[in-house]
Amino acid sequence: MTHPNALLTPRARLRLARLIVEDGYPATIAAKMFMVSPITARKWAGRYREEGEFGMQDRSSKPHRIPGRTPEHVKKKIINLRWRLRLGPAQIAARLGLSTSTVHAVLVRCRVNRLSHIDRVTGEPLRRYEHPHPGSLIHVDVTKFGNIPDGGGHRYVGRQQGARNKLATPGLPRGKDHKPRTGTAFVHTVIDDHSRVAYAEIWSDEQASTAVGVLERAVAWFAERGVTVERVLSDNGSAYRSHAWRDFCARLGIRHKRTRPYRPQTNGKIERFHRTLGDGWAYARFYGSEAERRLALPGWLHFYNHHRHHSAIGGVPFDRLNNVPGHHIRRLLAVHSLPWRGMNRRLIVQFDPDEPSMSAPTFAEPDQGPLAGGRKVNARHDLTLGLWRRDCEISRGFPRR
Repeated sequence: MTHPNALLTPRARLRLARLIVEDGYPATIAAKMFMVSPITARKWAGRYREEGEFGMQDRSSKPHRIPGRTPEHVKKKIINLRWRLRLGPAQIAARLGLSTSTVHAVLVRCRVNRLSHIDRVTGEPLRRYEHPHPGSLIHVDVTKFGNIPDGGGHRYVGRQQGARNKLATPGLPRGKDHKPRTGTAFVHTVIDDHSRVAYAEIWSDEQASTAVGVLERAVAWFAERGVTVERVLSDNGSAYRSHAWRDFCARLGIRHKRTRPYRPQTNGKIERFHRTLGDGWAYARFYGSEAERRLALPGWLHFYNHHRHHSAIGGVPFDRLNNVPGHHIRRLLAVHSLPWRGMNRRLIVQFDPDEPSMSAPTFAEPDQGPLAGGRKVNARHDLTLGLWRRDCEISRGFPRR
C-alpha cells in the first residue's frame, strides 16, 4: 500500500518505466528526474517489461511462507473449547499445550475474545439483526421501578432514613406486616428497531387494557413523525397474549410476533434500553419524591432521542429516523390512503414561517380531487431534523424522484 509520503504512485511508476523502456532514457537520468535511486528505476522498468501496466500496482507485503502459523485443526480446538466450555486463554492453553498469547491471538482473530460476544445458552456467536427502515419493527415491554417515598429513597439517603421517609409519606397502603408499601411504577416502553427511537409511559399496572392503550398512543406518536408501524415484537406476558392485544393489532394491520419462551435475548434491544433508562433516569440522581422522578421522564426521553449518541447505530436515534430518503412522504400517503391514487395530481406543501422549528406542513390539492374545497391533511414534522419536499409530483400515489 502506498504511504502518504511516497514519491512514486502507480501513475508515476508507469511514466518512469516508459521513459526507460519505450523512450530509451538511461536509468540514472530517469531516476534523477523522479528523485529516486537508479535501483528503484530499474526495478519498475523490469516490472513494466514483464507485466505491463498491471505491474505498476502495489503488491501484497504478506510473506510467502509463515512457518509459525497456528494450524487450522488447532484453531478449531481453541474455538470449540471457547464456545462449549467458555474457557479463558490460560485454561485453553493449558489443555492444548500452547502459549497463552497464541490462544488469545486466535480468539481475537476469530472475534470471540470476549464472552459477551458468545450466546450464553447455545455457546454460538451472537447473531444480531436490524430491520431496514423505521417502523418495520418495534419492540414493546414493561419494566418496573419501586416508587420513591417523600424525602428520597434508600439508594441516596440510606436504609434507615429511607424507612423513616416511607413512614412519613401519607396515603401509602400497608402490607401484612403493617409496614407501608410505596408500590411499583410500571414503565411501558416502545423502541423502534432500526432507529432506536424510544417512547415510554408510566402506569400503575401492566394489564392488557393498559398495554393496548400505550401501543395505540405509540403508533400515533410515530405516525406524527412520518413512521408507520408494520410489526411489533413482545415477550410472552399475559397482556401481550390477550385477545384485546391481538384484536387491536389486527385492526391496525400490525403483525404481532412473540419471543421464544425463556429467550429474552431476542428482545435484547428493549432490554438494553431498560438498563439505559434505569441508569440515565430512574437512578441517575436524587429525587425527593416519585412525582419529581416522573416529571423528569419526558425530558430524559427527549435527550435520549435527540441528543444522546447511541453506540450501536453510531449516532443520535432521531437522526436515523429522519434520514431515510423519501420515507416520510411515502408513509404519509400510505396512512391517508388517498382514493385518487393512480391519477396524476400535484400536491403543494406549505410551511408556516412563524414556526420554523416545528411547523405543520399542509398538503392540499388546489383544484380537484378529495382534498378540493379547502380540505387539508396536516402532518407535524421537525424541520431541523429532516427535509420535506416543497413540491411533489404524485404518480400512482408515490412521489417522483
